[in-house]
Amino acid sequence: MKLDSTDRKILAILQNDGRTANSELARQVGLAAPTTLERVRKLEAAGVIRGYAALLDPAEVGIASHWLVELSLRTHTKQAVGEFMEAVHSVDEIRECHHVTGDADFLLKISTRDISAYEELVLHQLTALPHVANLNTMVVLSTLKCETAYNLEESSDGRQ
Repeated sequence: MKLDSTDRKILAILQNDGRTANSELARQVGLAAPTTLERVRKLEAAGVIRGYAALLDPAEVGIASHWLVELSLRTHTKQAVGEFMEAVHSVDEIRECHHVTGDADFLLKISTRDISAYEELVLHQLTALPHVANLNTMVVLSTLKCETAYNLEESSDGRQ
């Protein structure tokens, strides 16, 4: 979907506050409320807006430990990679899973309540995933930047 400047304004506002009322959104972008709502619905239907969520403070909900895990597979056949990719969805503590280049095959972002919970996860779930050969875990000491909003400015050559 090609985004125009009004779509970009709508998206910038919504990704900073997904609870912005349609009337306020319309006022900020300079359109009538029905027109704005139609644009938002088109962005949703096209998959540009995938959903809306509340951002939680992990410590306030008992999630105190965060881990970055480099994971390597034993074999790299299309079937093996596909089986791993499918199985990773069954592990709730895996917040992100990225298929990467380099020494590892995947980079996982995992959050648990504490180190004991992470140990249980490694022993009973991560190593049981299909085709897992090796894990290299890094403890997140602190998070200096964690943005949820993307920069939506058009480049000078008009590309998105």
